[in-house]
Amino acid sequence: MKFNYKEVEKKWQEKWFKAKIYEARREEGKKKFFIHFAYPGISGYLHVGHMRGFTYADIISRYKRMKGYNVLFPAGFHASGLPSVGFAKKVERGDPDTLRMLKENGCDDKTIERLKDPVEVVKFFSKVYVEDYWKRFGFLIDYSRLMDTISEGYKRFIRWQFLKLNEKKLLIQKTHFAPYCPNCGPVAVDKSETDISKGGDAQILEFVVLKFKMEDGAFLPAATLRPETIFGVTNMWINPHVEYVEIEVNGERWICSSQAVKKLMYQFDEIKETGRRIRGKDLLGKKCKVPLVERNVPILAGSFVDPNVATGVVMSVPAHAPYDWIALKESGANIEPISIIKVKGYGKFPAGEICEEMGIKSQLDREKLDKATEIIYKKEFHGGILNENCMDYAGSRISEAKDLIKEDLIDRGLATIMREFSEEVICRCGERVVIKKIPDQWFIKYSDPELTEISKQHVETMNIYPEDYKREMPKVLDWFGDRACIRKGSWLGTEFPFKRGWIIEPISDSTLYPIYYIVSKFVNEGKIKPEEMDEEFFDFVFLGKGKAKKEIWEEIRRDVLYWYPVDINLGGKEHKTVHFPVFVMNHVALLPPEFWPRGIFVHWWITQKGKEKISKSKGGAEPIPKAVEQYGVDAMRLYYAHSASPFVDVEWDPQLVSNYKSRISSIWNMVNELLEVKGEENGHLERWLRSSMARRINLINKYMEEYNLRDAANEIFFEIPNDLKWYIRRGGKDRNVIMEILEKWIKLVSPFTPHLAEEMWEKIGKEGFVSLERFPEFEERHISAEDEVEEDLLKEVMNDLKEIVKVTKIKPKRIFLYTSPRWKREVYERLLKGEEVGNVIKDLVQRKDLEDKGKEISKFVGETAKELRMLSSDDKERFRISINELEFLKECADFIKKEFGAEEVIVESAETCSYDPAKKSRFAKPLKPAIYIE
Repeated sequence: MKFNYKEVEKKWQEKWFKAKIYEARREEGKKKFFIHFAYPGISGYLHVGHMRGFTYADIISRYKRMKGYNVLFPAGFHASGLPSVGFAKKVERGDPDTLRMLKENGCDDKTIERLKDPVEVVKFFSKVYVEDYWKRFGFLIDYSRLMDTISEGYKRFIRWQFLKLNEKKLLIQKTHFAPYCPNCGPVAVDKSETDISKGGDAQILEFVVLKFKMEDGAFLPAATLRPETIFGVTNMWINPHVEYVEIEVNGERWICSSQAVKKLMYQFDEIKETGRRIRGKDLLGKKCKVPLVERNVPILAGSFVDPNVATGVVMSVPAHAPYDWIALKESGANIEPISIIKVKGYGKFPAGEICEEMGIKSQLDREKLDKATEIIYKKEFHGGILNENCMDYAGSRISEAKDLIKEDLIDRGLATIMREFSEEVICRCGERVVIKKIPDQWFIKYSDPELTEISKQHVETMNIYPEDYKREMPKVLDWFGDRACIRKGSWLGTEFPFKRGWIIEPISDSTLYPIYYIVSKFVNEGKIKPEEMDEEFFDFVFLGKGKAKKEIWEEIRRDVLYWYPVDINLGGKEHKTVHFPVFVMNHVALLPPEFWPRGIFVHWWITQKGKEKISKSKGGAEPIPKAVEQYGVDAMRLYYAHSASPFVDVEWDPQLVSNYKSRISSIWNMVNELLEVKGEENGHLERWLRSSMARRINLINKYMEEYNLRDAANEIFFEIPNDLKWYIRRGGKDRNVIMEILEKWIKLVSPFTPHLAEEMWEKIGKEGFVSLERFPEFEERHISAEDEVEEDLLKEVMNDLKEIVKVTKIKPKRIFLYTSPRWKREVYERLLKGEEVGNVIKDLVQRKDLEDKGKEISKFVGETAKELRMLSSDDKERFRISINELEFLKECADFIKKEFGAEEVIVESAETCSYDPAKKSRFAKPLKPAIYIE
C-alpha cells in the first residue's frame, strides 16, 4: 500500500494546527519544559542546512510533551542589524540573482517592489519561515508567541535590558576599532555571519607600522606582526606594478598603496592625500633607513606584494622569514641575510635551513612556505633568543622582548599601530569591510571578574551538550572580553538609550530574549500594548519589584514564574564562542538565580562538498520546498536525526535522504502487513517479543533523556522493525500481541516522524493524536531473559550457518548442531561467580567422568577466564541465565531446516553425539554450538 507522504503531511498538519495542540498554557502543578532554537536572521530564503537544528528542537519538544511535560516551544525572528537591509538594497538596485530567486519562488512585481523596504523584508520572510518551513515540517512551535526583534514591544524590552546593565555598571565607554562597511556602516564579524557574506572567522590583528625614512624625508610604512625582527631587515619589497600614493599622517609624509590609504583613513584622525602618485617601479633602487637600527637598505621589486594587505609595503628579514629568503634568492640581489635570533635546532639562518629541508624553491610553493613560516615563527617566539645584532636587547627572549621593542619604537615616534583583518571580510552588500576607529564606543563589560566567575560557577550546574562544550565553556567565558554593543548606520534594531541615533547591535540584543516569549503572547493577543511596557512593567514581571498597575501584569508575572528558566537553548556550533557565552552572562547579570538557564544544546552543520557549511551566499544551498517535495518531511526529519550524531558535521547527501524516504515507506508497508496477520499464541515467541520491546523502550528512554537522538532513532526505525520481521519469520501470529507492540512502536515513532505516526495510529484504529499520547515507559514485568537468550542463540546459529555456507559453497543436506557439554557450562557459571581459575581446574580434573580431559579442561578454563574479562556486563549476564540449549534447538530444527532447505537437522549434545566425523563437537561452548554440514 503506497504511502502518499504529500497527502499525509497536509492532512495531519491541518488537524494539528486547527486543534492548536502547539499552544502552551500555564498549568500550575504540572512540570514544564521550555525549549527554543536560536532564532534565524532575516536574510532571505532558508535552505536544508537550517532545518537540522530546528528539527532537533521539535523532536525533543514532542518527546517531552509525550513524557507528561507542559512544553513551551516558541520561536521568533532576529531582524536586527543589516541582513534585511542588505537584501532590500539588492532588490532596490535590481540585483539579477536576487530578482531571479524571488520570481522563482512565486513573487509578483508588486511583492518585489515592497521588498525594497527592509521592514517589508522582515514581514515577508517571517511569513515564509512560518508557513513554508516550520509548519511545513510539522513543528509544534507555539505560533501564538511569534515575535521579531524590531517590533515595538521587543524594542522596549531591550531598552529595559540596557537600563539594567547600566544600573549594574556593566556599560562602559572607551576607544574601539570596529568592523565597518563603507556602504552599510558598522557590521558584526563573527562565526554566525549575521551581517557579512565572507570572513566570519576573521580576527582583528594589531600590526606595528614601522616607518622607514627615505632620502627625501618621506616614509615607507611597513606593517609587521614581528617588530623584534627590525634588527634583521636587509631590504624593502615594493610591487613595481602598483601605483603608490603619498599621504600626510600627523605631519609626516607616507608612501603606501591606495588600498591602504582607504583603510588608514578610517583609523587615523589626521590624514590627507597630498595628490602625489608614484609608480612602484620608480621607487626601485632607492634607499631608506631602518628605524632604530639606522641602517640604509635598498628597495627591491617584489611582485608578490599585495596592495590590499596592510600598507602594500613589506620589510624583508630573509634570515628568519621563509618567504623573504626565497624572494631574495629569486631576485638575484647580492644581499647577505642578517641573523638576529638564536633558536635550538637551527643555525645562523633558520629560514634558509627550513626551506632546504622542505624542498622549497619558489615563491609559488605557498602551501609549503606557509607551513615553514608557521614552524619558524612558533619556535622562535617560544624558544628564540635575540643575538648580538640586536643592540640593547641582545640576550633577551623573543617572548619577553617583543612587546618591549614595540613600545620602544612607538615611544620614539618610529612606529605606530594599525589594525588589519586576518582574512578578507565582505559585507552582505558586497563591499569590502574595513576597520574604523570609534573614540567613544559603548561596551558591555563582559570582562567583569565577578560576573565571569559567577557565570563559570553556574555553567557547572547546567546540562550542556555535547559534554566537550561544557568543559570548554569556562575557558570561553574567561576569554570573552568587553563587546562593543552599539552601531551607527542604516541598521534595524533598538535605539541605545544613552546615545541617540545609535542602534544596539544584533548579538547584544539577542542574549536575554527567551524570556520575552512569555510576554509576546500577551502582546500578540492585544492584552497589553507596547506603550504600556515601561521600565516599571519589566521590573515587576521579570524581577518581582514594585507593584502591579493592572491585573494583566500579575498574569504575566505568574507565567514568568511558571515557565522560566529556559531548559534547552539549541543552536549551531557557530554560537559556541559568541551567542551562548553572552546568553549565560546576561542572565546571570540581570535576572535572579532561579531564572538562570538550565541547558544548552549545540549542533553541528549540514555541509556541502568540501566540508564547507552550506550557505546561500556561497552556493550549493538546496531550497527547502524543493527538498520537501522530492523526499517528504518525515524522510528529512529522520535523515537529520539518524544520519549522524548531532555533534558532527554531515554532508548533504540526496541519495541518503532518498534511502530514508524508502525506510518510511517500508515501515508503512510493514504496519499494513502486520495488520493482516491472524493466528494463535505461540507462548515463547510472544514472551520474547514483549521482552525485547521492553528492553528497547528502556534504552530509547535513556537515549532520549541524554538527547542521543541518533541511537534512539536507530532503535526505533531499524531494530524494532527487525524484531517484528523476526517474529513473523519465526511463525509468530498472535494478533493481540502484534497490536500491543504496534501501539507502543507508533508512539516511539511519533517525535521523529510525526506524520507517519499519526497515519499509522489512525490505521490501527486509534482516535485522537498520537502526538498527545504518553511515551512508552519501561515495564519490567515483560522482561523474559530466558526467552531472549534462546532467540539470540538461534540468531547466532543462523548467522554462523550462513557464513559456513558462504565460505564452503555447500548446499547443506544435513546440518548437525552440537551443544556444549555440562562441564563447560559449569566453568562459565563458576568463573562468573568469581572462583579462582586454579580451583575450578583442580576440582574438575579430579572428577572420574572428566579424568581423561585434564589438558582440555586447563586450556578451556584459561581461555574462558580471558574471554569473560573482555565481555560487557550485559554479555556476562547472558551466561548467567540457564537455558536448555539442547531442547530449544531441537524445537527450532524444523525452522532451521526450512530456512536452509536442508533435508535434516540433527541436534545433539557434545557429550553423547552419535555422529561426529569432523570432530566438531569438541568446539561446542555454552551459547555457541558447534556446527557441521554435509
